[in-house]
Parts: sequence; structure tokens; C-alpha cells
Amino acid sequence: MKFVIVGYGRVGIRTARILQSEGHEVVIVDNDPVKVERARETGFETIQGDGNEESVLVDAGIESADAIGGLTGDLNTNFTACMIGKEFGCRTVLRIDADYREEIYEKYAADVDEIIYPERLGAAGAKTALLGGDFNVLADLTEQLSVASIRIPDDSPFVGKRVVEVDLPGDARIYAHGKDHEPMTIPLPQTEIEPGDSVAIMADPGGLDDIRATLRGDASA
Repeated sequence: MKFVIVGYGRVGIRTARILQSEGHEVVIVDNDPVKVERARETGFETIQGDGNEESVLVDAGIESADAIGGLTGDLNTNFTACMIGKEFGCRTVLRIDADYREEIYEKYAADVDEIIYPERLGAAGAKTALLGGDFNVLADLTEQLSVASIRIPDDSPFVGKRVVEVDLPGDARIYAHGKDHEPMTIPLPQTEIEPGDSVAIMADPGGLDDIRATLRGDASA
């Protein structure tokens, strides 16, 4: 598959390396010449320019890309890059670094395929480590694992069930849970799933679609 990664900071670097290790084609877009050179030296195809400009993304091959990740530290750049990618039929992943007001979150969530919160994942890992748990499986993400967040619809068969009782296909598991528009945390044994909740899962990349269908209660699952 081909991916366009906008932003070669800490999140973009980690993401690009994982995708590269899986054998995917990755193109890096960044407006910082130092970061562009660093990415080029690592073996990535690179385009220097603003990721919120269509001409730059066209140069990066957005027309033939499967997905685009807006992973800079600037929300507006990330969102614009995703909207351009959406026009070209790409899957869109938007990075958000802070908790925004509900109406802003809803605006972005409705227009992209996935929203990621690097700080929330880091906080969840720190909390688990402090409580004596093992969160290394997330910290040491490799090509064998992918993570995704899924919103639970009103008619999901898992509404009313405890998070720890959810049995997912394959080796997938839930590692974090959040109430509607609240930060995700490690679920307690008694935590129950309610409509509108979000769960973060860790699974083999090839099984994510089946897991989404299972959690959403799709008839074809």
C-alpha cells in the first residue's frame, strides 16, 4: 500500500518507520528542510512543502495513495491535508494533541476516518506502568500490530457489557476505553460499555475491518 505522511516529527517518524518495515511505500511531506533531509537519509521518498496545499500533496502522489496521515503538531494543517486526501479517495487519519470542546471534536470526527491522540496513549501507558501493569506492547509497536479507536453505536451488541468481557476476533484486545468525548483510560474490571463510548484496540492490521464490524454489530460480521 502507499501512504502519505504529513509531518516528520516524533509521531510521523514512528508511524513511517513501522509502515516502512511492513514493506509499504511511504512518502513524507514536511515544510522543514532539516526534517525533509533527515527523512531522505533514512530512505523515505520526501516532498518539501506545506501539507495543506493540494499541489504539494499531488507531488507526493496523493492521487495514487491509499491513505494519508495528518500527523503534524498543527491541527489546521492536519485537517486540511486530510480533506484534500479525502477528495482523492484516501483513508484519512487526523492527529489531535489536545482535548477540544465537544462541538469541535464532533466537527473533525465527522469528516475523517480516524482521530488519534498521541498524548492520551502516552498518559495511558504511564498510568498503567505506575499501577504495576505492562504497557510495553503498546510502547514497542512493531509491524505485527496496529491500533485503532472505534466508536460504539447505540445498537452495538456490546452495549451494557463489561469491557473485560468483550471477546474480539483473533488476538485483538481492548487496551483503553473512554466515555463519550472524554479522554481514554485503562478500563477497570467493572467498566461497562455505553452507546457513544470509544474503545481503543490493538490487533493484526489485516483484521481491523472485521473487528470494527464486530464491535459495531454489522450484520456481515
